[in-house]
Amino acid sequence: MEYRKLGSSDIDVSAICLGTMTWGEQNSEADAHEQLDYALSQNINFIDTAEIYPVYPRPETQGRTEAYIGNWLKKRAKRNDLIIASKVVARNNRTDFRGIPARASKEQILQAIDTSLARLQTDYIDIYQIHWPDRKTNFFGDIFYEHAPYEDEVELEEQLEVMQELIKVGKIRYVGLSNETSWGVMHALELHKTKGLPRIQSVQNPYNLLQRAWDVNLAEVSIRENIGLLAYSPLAGGVLSGKYRNGVDPEGSRKLHFPGHKESRYHTSRAYEAVEKYAVLAEKVGMDVATLSLAFVNQQPSVTASIIGATSMSQLEIDIASINTKLTPEILAEIQMIFFEDSIPFNLGTWN
Repeated sequence: MEYRKLGSSDIDVSAICLGTMTWGEQNSEADAHEQLDYALSQNINFIDTAEIYPVYPRPETQGRTEAYIGNWLKKRAKRNDLIIASKVVARNNRTDFRGIPARASKEQILQAIDTSLARLQTDYIDIYQIHWPDRKTNFFGDIFYEHAPYEDEVELEEQLEVMQELIKVGKIRYVGLSNETSWGVMHALELHKTKGLPRIQSVQNPYNLLQRAWDVNLAEVSIRENIGLLAYSPLAGGVLSGKYRNGVDPEGSRKLHFPGHKESRYHTSRAYEAVEKYAVLAEKVGMDVATLSLAFVNQQPSVTASIIGATSMSQLEIDIASINTKLTPEILAEIQMIFFEDSIPFNLGTWN
């Protein structure tokens, strides 16, 4: 396993991070514990979760993922061996989190951290992240910005101020952002420089062979400002695993489990055509398309860790083993040719 420094922190995280968002919906608690045991056996020390998990979020399951992890931590006594990241929800109209519409406000963050700590059965979270901006902006795969501020937007400054309080009392160690834009990242850095607020160490955004909006400008921000990408959806919601090839919708797949959910942005004819080309390339160089896709993400210079998730142990084993595959310059050049084929300028974001 490779280990990489998280931003300017003193944390070294495994380049493969174990994602957990299916635990409690598509995976049982026994499945979750089996995955955790295997991940540790492969020298993974980085676990990512969120208060909203599992997905697709429902009031009756919300928080179940953190609880599964907490039960495992209590049973295995491995807390000091792990780097645990979690996330607080931002603006949405659900009231099951804290009894009122959710916002990433000071009051709600203070409530959220204590609830997450109780579920995780730990005294601290290593990396605490704002799951998405509280302001109206382009995230979750959207690529066009429309300026239409909410009247009650929670400022990033307020969010970082409460994070500073949490660091002082030892409930969190470091701060990260998620589903963020270049403006949000640079604004957070400016608040750190001018007001002494906590420096963000990471950004958790989608990144894969079908969605490379990150490369437009956030990759430069990441490298120049030393803020690592925690790449989620490296297999594009399972599409780049190849399991949907030839029109197949596998039993138990996310597509069937959550018809019409947000990952449907990867289930388009153009996406399937690209996957087929990537699969042909992978076969030519002697690997499966999932390994090709993950290896590409793993070796991008702005990536600190690739967040992998699996509903089966066989897929988990393939995903973790991808860290041992290095793509040659020739393979990378062919990937670029596939990505930019037909000179489609907007294949950096949502595949319509």
